[in-house]
Formats: sequence, C-alpha cells, structure tokens
Amino acid sequence: MSMYGRDPWGGPLEICHDSATDDDRSRNLDLDRGALSRTLDETQQSWLLAGPGDQGRKKKKYVDLGCLVVSRKLFVWTVGVLLAAAVFAGLVAGIAKAIPRHHRPPPPPDDFTVALRKALMFFNAQKSGKLPKNNNVHWRGNSCMKDGLSDPAVGRSLVGGYYDAGDAVKFNFPAAFSMTLLSWSVIEYSAKYEAVGELGHIRDTIKWGADYFLKTFNSTADTIDRVVMQVGSGATSPGSTQPNDHYCWMRPEDIDYPRPVVECHACSDLAAEMAASLAAASIVFKDNKAYSQKLVHGATTLFKFARQNRGRYSAGGSGAAKFYNSTSYWDEFVWGGSWMYLATGNSSYLQLATHPKLAKHAGAYWGGPDYGVFSWDNKLTGAQVLLSRLRLFLSPGYPYEEILRTFHNQTSIIMCSYLPIFKSFNRTKDTPGWYCGPHFYPIETLRNFARTQIEYILGKNPLKMSYVVGYGNRYPKHVHHRGASIPKNGVHYGCKGGWKWRETKKPNPNIIVGAMVAGPDRHDGFKDVRKNYNYTEATLAGNAGLVAALVALSGEGHGVDKNTMFSAVPPMFPSPPPPPAPWKP
Repeated sequence: MSMYGRDPWGGPLEICHDSATDDDRSRNLDLDRGALSRTLDETQQSWLLAGPGDQGRKKKKYVDLGCLVVSRKLFVWTVGVLLAAAVFAGLVAGIAKAIPRHHRPPPPPDDFTVALRKALMFFNAQKSGKLPKNNNVHWRGNSCMKDGLSDPAVGRSLVGGYYDAGDAVKFNFPAAFSMTLLSWSVIEYSAKYEAVGELGHIRDTIKWGADYFLKTFNSTADTIDRVVMQVGSGATSPGSTQPNDHYCWMRPEDIDYPRPVVECHACSDLAAEMAASLAAASIVFKDNKAYSQKLVHGATTLFKFARQNRGRYSAGGSGAAKFYNSTSYWDEFVWGGSWMYLATGNSSYLQLATHPKLAKHAGAYWGGPDYGVFSWDNKLTGAQVLLSRLRLFLSPGYPYEEILRTFHNQTSIIMCSYLPIFKSFNRTKDTPGWYCGPHFYPIETLRNFARTQIEYILGKNPLKMSYVVGYGNRYPKHVHHRGASIPKNGVHYGCKGGWKWRETKKPNPNIIVGAMVAGPDRHDGFKDVRKNYNYTEATLAGNAGLVAALVALSGEGHGVDKNTMFSAVPPMFPSPPPPPAPWKP
C-alpha cells in the first residue's frame, strides 16, 4: 500500500497507518522500489536520512492530527487566532448586551389615525345588553337585559345591539346602514386597520351589530313574514307623561320602564338594508366559514322578504317616521342587491341591481334635492360607487355594461358636484374650491378636498372647535347623551330624576370619546348646549361615516383591497352583445 495519498487541493498528504512503525516503513522501502521512484520533497527526504535522535527532534516541529500532519507553528497560530476571535466575539456580544438599546421610535400616528381610534370608541359607548370585559368605557355597564322578553307579544330575547344616539332606542334602519358602512370600510381598508392595531376592534364592533340583527327575525328559516324594526319608544304625544326613551332622562343601566318592540310585515327598505348589512359582514368574516355562511343565509332570507313584501317600514305615521323616515325602498333594492351579489356571486342579484327600471325608480335620472347625498335614507350613491368598482376592476361587459357605464358617469358627476365651485350643496364659507367640468383633475385633488372636510371637523374651522369629542384641546362638553351626562355614582335617578342633569350647565361628568356631534350651522355657528340636539347629539350613522372617511385618509397608501371585495364573485366571461336587427331598406 502506498504511503501517499492526494490532497484534494493538489498536494501530497501523508496517510498514517497505526500498525506500522517508522522502522517497519524503512524496511518496506527496501522491498517497495516503486516507492523510491517517486520524487520526495526536502522534508520527506530529511525524514529518511535523519538518525533516530534527529528524527525525534524533527517530529516536534509537526503535529499529528490523526490523518493529517501539520506544522506545529501553523497549528499553534491557527488555534490562537480562533481562541482570540472567540474571546473577542464574546466581549463584543457582552458589551452590546450591556449597552442600553435606543431604538428609533416609530413615527407618531397622523391626525386621522388618532381621530380614527377615538371615533371607534363611540360604538363601545353605544352598546346595549351585557357588555364584554374589554369594552373600555368605564361609565357604561349592562343595560336593558330584558329587551324582547318583557314584551308579551314577542317573548324572546332581543338583548344586544346599539342605542342609536343620545337616547336608548334601538332603530334597526339606521343601525343596519351604519354596520354596512363599517363593513365596507374594512373590506376596502383592512390593511390600514391592521396597521394601526384596530382591525380586531372594528370586527368586534361589526359582529356586535350583526349578532343582534340575527335575533330580530327567524334567521334560520328560508322564508319569514316579519322583522323587528325597533326596540324602545321615542314617540311623545303633547302633554303625555308616559315614560319612554325620550321623555325620561336616565342612564340605560337604570331603565325600569317598559320597552316595547315594534315589528313590521311589509318593510322592503328595512329588510333590504339589513340584508346589505349581513351580506357585507359575511365578506368581513370570510375567514370564519361557518359564521360567514350564517350571515349569508340570513341576508338571503331578508332580501327575499324585502322583495316579496313591498312597503316602506315608516309608512302609516309610525313612530319611526318621526325620527328616521324612509322616502323609498328602491334605492335599498339597488344597494342591497349589489351587496348580495358581492357576498354570493349569484348573478341574479347583479341583474336586479343593474335593471334600468330599478335605477329609474331609485332616482338615478331625475336629480332632486337629495341626489348625490349618501345617507341612511339614500343609498343610491353608495350603490353606484360599488357598481362602478365592479366595472373598473372586473369589466363584466354585456348585458351589464350600459347601466354600469351610466352609474360610473353619474358617480363622476357627483364627485365633481361636491367641489365648492359648483355650489350644489350648502356649505360653510371657508372651504377652498377647485374647477371641474372639462378639465381633468387627478385623484389627489379629490383626496385633498376630502381632507379639508375632515380637518374642518377636527378643528380647522373658524371656531377652532373639534366636533369629535375627546380629540384636540377644545371639543363639546355638553353632548346630548343620557349616559354621558349622568354621573355613575351609585344613585338611581328615575325618569324625571335625571332631568336635573339634562338642565345643568355643567359639563358632562363622562366624556363620550369619539362621538362626532351634529356640528355647526351653515354660518359656522355652534352652541354647546345639551338640550339642543341639533348641535350636540351624536348618532351611529354619523360616526360610521366618520370612521370610513378617517380610515381612507389615514396612514400610507390609497389603494383598496379589490381581492377581498370580489372574493365571492366567480370569473366573468362576458357574453357577446346580440347582433343588430337585419337591415331593411
């Protein structure tokens, strides 16, 4: 066996054999002449020529590593360098660990983000029923725990939901619109909510509303004949002293008078809005398949009821007509049909929402005093934006293109009409203006206009008053709100006992953080007076709009999450339009 191997880098390596001594190797050289025919380097020759004493002395210059023999000097230097490197690395690590770390702090949140967090707190203050432990409004507690059960005509629990405003009435019509709007904001801007740590909060807010709506009708059935439209009473007759949620000034936690339940059997507007709310929420909660399907089923049942039982929920001089009168149900058909399509992908809903006659009935062509005003009573503008999104992102083509193009054009006109130069709406005098018409204006122009409107609300106005409670240094202190105006001091103030808190000129003992009050008049005037609800009352619908605007303007980026919005919509393969009629001379 040769005593030489090959170094993988090209040089010779000496291979050790434990069974052979140096003398054995010398004897074997006499027999293995082939070994002598190899050229030896100087070191190897010195091994062969050296005597016993010299050979032992020479070996000390090398270190035997088992299969490699290396220079002792090189070995010592290598080990020394490695040890020094290890000691140095340890010292550096120890010093780095001992030195206090000064991370660059994240940039402070912008004004819109700060206001957004506060605006969401308003919904915590409006919750009815058994409150969750994380509600974070210390002056609120469980309230109206017998809703529905105390009404012998209903006999089932209607605990939960939201109080509409400064009273304790639960109006399903504006509440459903509010939840639809909040869901829409999450569908488009969930990344922004997550970035500011509010995604879980807004989802909990929406679920609180959706869970209550599922109680207000038989949500497990496919067909229903009634829907709860209201819990509590706000109607007052002249001279009447009957306790109700408007006559009495009480904390919701102390209410001890009857709270009637009002149902409707022909209420297309209400049912279609509630269907829109549950459908939109089903997209928000698509990560929870069972719950999302439960919401879709309830929405389907409600929309079927809306189509089969035509009528306005506030018709006939009902109590709701005095507070939230609905002028039509056609806009809810377009709005609800649009959300039903986005939630299910069922093209029959899109066919309904884009039917020209339905658009005509909804007021898409005639204008009118409320044209272009998106509100709890008029959903057409919102539906047109939704369907314009569909046209822009998915291009469904025939047979929807004609009406979708019409809605898209109308949306563009409405957006221009918001600009002050056209004087289409009443506005305060300090708003800057831009031109529109034949000139092209980039999207940033409209965003800048939107910013001025929200900045006005937040304090950039002649009075330097923030109309969002708890935001800024100056905001309303006498909000028209029963729970906020009565101290939580263990005293039960009865129906009339709370009147003294309504009449006092002292600020509210409880700050209802995030509440956007009704705001100033057209001359920028504002009266911070508790009894004047036209200035100082906050509502669910108003705050839902505020939240949607704030999240759109907050943080970085302008884009919307189109993938989530159209997650249930199947791929579209537009059909070709029908051929023209045969030509005749």
